Amino acid sequence: MLYKHFSNKSALESGTWVKLICGASNEDLPAITDLCAVYGAAGVHCVDVAADIAVVTAARDGLNWVENNLGTKPWLMISVSDGKDIHFRKASFDPAVCPKECSRPCLKICPANAISKTLGVNEDLCYGCGRCLPACPLELIQEKNNVLEIKDFGELVSKVKPDAVEIHTAPGRIREFESSVKAILQSKVKLKRIAVSCGIEGHGINQYELSQELWSRYKCLRRYNQKPIWQLDGRPMSGDLGIGTAKAAILLLEKIQALAPPGPLQLAGGTNENSINHIKNNHCLAGIAFGGVARKLIQPFLIEAKKQNKKLIECPEAFDQAIKMAKILINPWLRKRSRKNY
Repeated sequence: MLYKHFSNKSALESGTWVKLICGASNEDLPAITDLCAVYGAAGVHCVDVAADIAVVTAARDGLNWVENNLGTKPWLMISVSDGKDIHFRKASFDPAVCPKECSRPCLKICPANAISKTLGVNEDLCYGCGRCLPACPLELIQEKNNVLEIKDFGELVSKVKPDAVEIHTAPGRIREFESSVKAILQSKVKLKRIAVSCGIEGHGINQYELSQELWSRYKCLRRYNQKPIWQLDGRPMSGDLGIGTAKAAILLLEKIQALAPPGPLQLAGGTNENSINHIKNNHCLAGIAFGGVARKLIQPFLIEAKKQNKKLIECPEAFDQAIKMAKILINPWLRKRSRKNY
């Protein structure tokens, strides 16, 4: 069944807005092109990619396919952070120091197939979920910060000209957040939205403290005449793990929706196909973002295309099958309706 592709504004107002998160540290260029093409064809309104020129170019290749073949054009959003953030990291270790008798639990647990016995971590494939860190019995795996510096935001935005920017932030970083906004706006690129991503987990705060942090960001964005999207990060990078994680973002929404500043509230962090089942009529929700589960869903098609030294968009039959799989995840949200929230 096909659903009308509503504009971003209409979708945000009706609660049907869907975003694809390609991964703030994901640099697997062929996969990014295919992810954007598949989910763009499936009906997402926005794709969110790493703040990297090569990554943006790969994403645009996929979005151009969607526009040329289907006549729709999802927003292109890039993600930055105003400080250290788990979404902007890479795993790293030297496989030469691993004991030969090690059962390689890191290899088995990696959802991105980024770890091999001989090469260690393929940084292009690693998107920083961190599951390999506690899995290593000898604690040999380290994490490396992969954050673009605030001073470089403006230059990058001026070069890639995205439709929107997402700033990952954390409690106590309002000064850094404002510096990020100022740097971004120095580009003179007219953005449709500045999304703000934050949550409670890992920050040691409650919903009241989170609301204060969001209100401070709202006042900042208002000073610079920018419209927000509030991304509520329930349980970061865990949507592919199962039904339990789907509740995390919903619980955060229930805690924060009456306290949040004006603007669309969007779920992320642990979201998957089960999230729709926990939505209630009193939830004031603009939409949802899918990350890990979206990538996992079509990963078999990406792997098969790679074996053939092709992009998935060059394999018509497999590409069509991937779109059908993506629609299973996306369609329940495209036909959903909620009360206007912005």
